[in-house]
Amino acid sequence: MSLTTLLNIKYPIIQGGMANISSAELVAAVSNAGGLGIIGSGGWDAPRLREEIRKCKQLTDKPFGVNLMLMNPHCDQLSEVIIEEGVKVVTTGAGSPGPYIEKWKAAKIKIIPVVASVALAKRMARLGVDAIIAEGTESGGHVGELTTMSLVPQVVDAVDIPVIAAGGIADGRGFMAAMALGASGVQIGTRFLTAKECPVHENYKLALIKAKDTDTVVTGRSVGVPVRCLKNPMTREYIALEKKGVSAEELEYLTLGSLRKAVLEGDTKSGSVMAGQVAGMLSKVQSVSEIIEDITNHASEVFKNLEVM
Repeated sequence: MSLTTLLNIKYPIIQGGMANISSAELVAAVSNAGGLGIIGSGGWDAPRLREEIRKCKQLTDKPFGVNLMLMNPHCDQLSEVIIEEGVKVVTTGAGSPGPYIEKWKAAKIKIIPVVASVALAKRMARLGVDAIIAEGTESGGHVGELTTMSLVPQVVDAVDIPVIAAGGIADGRGFMAAMALGASGVQIGTRFLTAKECPVHENYKLALIKAKDTDTVVTGRSVGVPVRCLKNPMTREYIALEKKGVSAEELEYLTLGSLRKAVLEGDTKSGSVMAGQVAGMLSKVQSVSEIIEDITNHASEVFKNLEVM
């Protein structure tokens, strides 16, 4: 079954469920443009998620999903809200969706975990999930070790369900490359950060547009919490402290509330400006519909221009 049929969408493009960023306006815009918008529930509680789902329903009659971070202490309540509100798709991260699968399947919810390794993809497939998002280390936010080019084909070979490629995809070339690797679709996060409908501060968008190819860095590898974001004074201090071998608690204190600083306050110096390596490809602010149209038209051009051996 194709991803578009599985999810009842026009294009096999999923918007990454970015915490504190993927709110109703962005999500609905993606779904209205033919992709699948995903609400980023992050550390929300149940009432907050219900409010955002209902806002999204007012803005679109198309399918949309919710990303659930399984380390969230409110997960049980969030799961019930997802079921009660009739959400069609759940993507998951930071844990196993196993405890919720039976209830979600009974509610006809499509379950799509994000994985960063073949072993985890196999484990998720055995649980009976509907598809897999194979996310390479090029992506923004929390990352694994394997690149998208290496991870996606290995996951495709390892499971018999649709695989969605994520990490390092921002245009039609990346889209077609993912499909050539065997993916059934793509998940895109960083490019949607520059969408008109994206709620991040204008300073955040401007920082992305100004970024060069080498302007992202991964912090936190030494303490097992690798995060990719734009280089700034905060990341430089963080890495300096890592080299000194300070504790995980001290490092966590440095970044406490840093994503909110960047997203809401526009503090791109001490805030965490999460972004993938494709930030260097971004050049302007566009509407979501323009972004999706650009990617799909570009993909068609790339396909036509491919030379057959």
